[in-house]
Amino acid sequence: MLSAGWLIAAVFVAILLTFWVTLTLTRLDRLHARVDAAQAALDAQLVRRAAALLQLAERPDSGLAPERSRELISTARTALAVRQWQESDRRVVENQVGRAIAGLQQDRPRLPVDAVTELAEAATRVMIARRFFNDAVRDTRTLRARRMPRLLHLAGRRELPLFFDIDDTSLFTESLAPDQRPGSTH
Repeated sequence: MLSAGWLIAAVFVAILLTFWVTLTLTRLDRLHARVDAAQAALDAQLVRRAAALLQLAERPDSGLAPERSRELISTARTALAVRQWQESDRRVVENQVGRAIAGLQQDRPRLPVDAVTELAEAATRVMIARRFFNDAVRDTRTLRARRMPRLLHLAGRRELPLFFDIDDTSLFTESLAPDQRPGSTH
């Protein structure tokens, strides 16, 4: 026969275990929601960056050669249409957009200042949104990699989120004059 002390201890352990599982499940749900929100924000910023590139390329006063404009328009339109494609295709296209923006560095003196500012702001926002997204993915993957969440299948049937790695470091944004940096009050 079990003593009352063992029974109380077993009930206490069961309550603690239930409490821990509930907290972990809630945290995991919040992390997945954070990944979803960060992904939506990243998608919006990628679209904004492609739209800024398209707007610059389509401007008659852009100062770009016609063949360069057509190339940039094609790259931007491909990036805007990439939503239906697989994630790996999206990375390739977004890297092309980043390289196209970096390639504008040599044409910069001829480009309209407002278009340069918009493009630089969009590129900077992509960098920030990608960092937030990858941080959310890292936190989610870390929690899901722990032994108990794996054994108890606390993530259910949700797919493991993947990092979104693109080359978003652009000389275009790094070399802005202080009065042209996004958020500058000069």
